[in-house]
Amino acid sequence: MAQYLTIHPDNPQQRLLHMAAEVVRRGGVIALPTDSSYALGCHLGDKAAVERIRSLRGVDERHHLTLMCRDLSQIGQFARVDNARYRLLKATTPGSYTFILEGTRELPRRVLHPKRKTIGLRVPAHTVTLALLEELGEPLLTSTLIIAGDEDPLTEGWEIQDRLDAQIDLILDGGRCGVEPTSVIDLTAALPLLVRAGRGELAPFGLD
Repeated sequence: MAQYLTIHPDNPQQRLLHMAAEVVRRGGVIALPTDSSYALGCHLGDKAAVERIRSLRGVDERHHLTLMCRDLSQIGQFARVDNARYRLLKATTPGSYTFILEGTRELPRRVLHPKRKTIGLRVPAHTVTLALLEELGEPLLTSTLIIAGDEDPLTEGWEIQDRLDAQIDLILDGGRCGVEPTSVIDLTAALPLLVRAGRGELAPFGLD
């Protein structure tokens, strides 16, 4: 049975953030709110937790997982970012974007795309998520909370509890989230490539 924590969306309680971070550190899988929709999250280095997320999502290793970072310095640690890409990232983060970038050796091979050696990275524009990342002190490996067989993400904490109570370890209920996913932008080539149009505006990338 998952722990259920109702957290304030604008002034998240530090005690609850600490509890959520401890569950992640112990290898747990959590549900957390973001600026686009709820997400599943776990510790980057926990192989079993990563496989649990893939199983819940019904995806294999070719599906890009997303490393959620608190700021650009963390992105630079885990992805190869030149000056041009850095300027784009600086102009659009925090925001509802997921960027496909080439991973560095800091990342376990099992979380990278098996052929491209890429990963999704993002800095969310959500108070609770950023506060949790600050408390954790490191990025969180995440995936949109769409249960295998569903088409849309779950949007309410009680829905997540109803569907996944026995399959995850903690639900961080920060209120209703939307169903529009992030815009996914591939930055591995010379020019930005649109992978998925979503909540984030495309104009900064010349893709609108």
